[in-house]
Amino acid sequence: MLVNFSIQNFGSIKDKQTLSFEADKSEHLEDYYVINTNGRRLLKLGLIYGANASGKTTILKALDFLRTLVLKPKNQKTQTFDFEPFLFDDNTPRQNTVFEIEFIQNDVRYLYEVELNKEAITREELYSYNPKKSNIFKRTTDLQNKFTKIEFGNKIKISKSAEETLENNTLWNNTVLGGFLKTNIDIEEFVDVLNWFSGYLNTLINPQSNLSKELKKTLSNDQNKKTLVQILKKADFNISNILIKKEVIEISDINDFLENPERFYKKDNDKDREFRIISNNQISTENVELEHTVNNKSYILALNMESQGTQRYYGFAGTLCTLIKDSVLFPIDELESSLHPDLFVHFLLSFLTNSKKSQIIATTHNREILNNKDIFRNDAIWITDKSNENCATELYSLADFDTKVIRDTTNILNAYKLGKLGGVPNLSDYYIEIESNEKK
Repeated sequence: MLVNFSIQNFGSIKDKQTLSFEADKSEHLEDYYVINTNGRRLLKLGLIYGANASGKTTILKALDFLRTLVLKPKNQKTQTFDFEPFLFDDNTPRQNTVFEIEFIQNDVRYLYEVELNKEAITREELYSYNPKKSNIFKRTTDLQNKFTKIEFGNKIKISKSAEETLENNTLWNNTVLGGFLKTNIDIEEFVDVLNWFSGYLNTLINPQSNLSKELKKTLSNDQNKKTLVQILKKADFNISNILIKKEVIEISDINDFLENPERFYKKDNDKDREFRIISNNQISTENVELEHTVNNKSYILALNMESQGTQRYYGFAGTLCTLIKDSVLFPIDELESSLHPDLFVHFLLSFLTNSKKSQIIATTHNREILNNKDIFRNDAIWITDKSNENCATELYSLADFDTKVIRDTTNILNAYKLGKLGGVPNLSDYYIEIESNEKK
C-alpha cells in the first residue's frame, strides 16, 4: 500500500510537496476508509480538488512517471527522460528533480528515493523498515564518465561479481531497479519493490483511457463477469448481461488488410477494435454487447452504440471489480468525466464499502461531495493551489487546517466556494476588449 509520495521540481511543482495516505487520529468513517497494516493506519482514498492548471494532474503524472522510470529502463545511454522541471524560475530548470515514495509490500515498509535530470539518474537510495530503518543500497552517478556506482547496505549479501554485473547493467539513465530487471541476480528486497510497482501500482487512468479494452481479460472469468454485471445493475443502467460476440470477416488479401485496416475501423466506428489473423483470407474480432432488460424484455446493444457515460462506467466497472478482488492502487485523472454526480459518489461508496486493501488517488472537479460529511473524511480530501509568488503548486489536505478554519460544524463546500481553503480560480470580470479594425 502507498504510505506517501513526495515530488520536487517536476512540472508545476517547484518545492517539495507530499501526498500522504496516513490517516489522522479521527475515527470518523474508520471502517470504510482506514486499513490497519504494518502498524500504520492508511487511507483507501485520496481526492484532489483545485482550479485548472493548479497541479492536480501533475501529481498523478509524477507517480506514473516514477512507475515507468522503474519498470521500463532505457536501452541506450543517449536516451533522455521526457519531462520538464519547474520552468517559472531562473534556477529550477538547471536543478535536479526528486521523487520520494514510501509504501508497504509483504508487510515490509520501504522508502525509495530518486534524484535525476533529463539525462541521468544522479542519486538513488532504497531503505526498508523491519522494524528499524536499514539501507538496502545507495547509488551515485559519475556524470562525467556516465558510470554508476552502487553501495549495498550490510543487510544485503551479494557477490562481487553479481555487484559488478548489476552496475554494468545499470546505465546512467537507468534506475538500479531497472538495471536489476536486466540481470539474473536474486535479491529478495528488489523483487518485493518491483512487484509493488508492477503489481500494486497501476498506470494512470485519464478520460482518454480505453478501459473497455482491458476489461476483456476480466470477462474471461465467469465469477468476474457476474461481479461486473452486478456492479452495472446497481448503477441503474438496466444492464442484465455482458455478451462477447466473435465474428469472422472474409477479406480479399491479408496484405490489403495490413496496408489499409482503417476501412474496417470506420465500418464499425471503433478504432480500438482488435483483429486476429486466421488465414490469408480471414480475420476475426470480438465485439462487446450489453443486454438491457426493459419491461421483462431483452434488448442487445453493441458497446459502441451506448452513451459516453455508459461506456465510461462500463470501463470503471472493471476497475472497481479489480479494486474489490485484488490489492491494487489506481491513479485516476478527472474521475467524474462523463459521470453524473450521483454516479460519481456511487462509485466511490462502492469502492470504500467493498474493497479490502486497495487505494484510489483521483483528481476531480466534483466538489459536491464536500457538502456531505457522512461520506468523506478531512484527511482524504486534498487541495492544489497556485502560489501567489510564482504560480507553483502547493498541496495540502483539509486535515492541515486548524479548528479556526474548519470545525465539525463547518460547511466545507461553502468554505471552499468562498476561497477560505484555496484551490479556486481567481477569475476576473467578463468584459473582453476588442479593437475595431474599421477605419475612422
